[in-house]
Amino acid sequence: MSFTVRKDEAKGVVIVGVDGQLIVGNRHDLKKKVLDAMEAGERKFVVDFTATGYIDSSGLGVLVSLAKKVREAGGDLRLAGLNEDLRTLFELTKLDTLFTLMDSVEEAVAAF
Repeated sequence: MSFTVRKDEAKGVVIVGVDGQLIVGNRHDLKKKVLDAMEAGERKFVVDFTATGYIDSSGLGVLVSLAKKVREAGGDLRLAGLNEDLRTLFELTKLDTLFTLMDSVEEAVAAF
């Protein structure tokens, strides 16, 4: 499990890639990466789940928490690259109404 952080300089969007699973053991790592970027002045985020197979309830919780913090700071956090199972998870939990879900990172970045 690892996270990558890169920035689309043209759009000013921070892209955080989640490689593997977003679970109780690593959710704080994701939170720290986004909060550190926010402290540096970033306000536009895309979390890339292209290489993610599983998100547990604590992973969903940290995403909700981050979305709230980013929005309170006047920014936006979007999710991209969810596989069919993860998209269904967001639909069943009604979290698809809280997040903007995009098919690809490129699409999510372009929509800012």
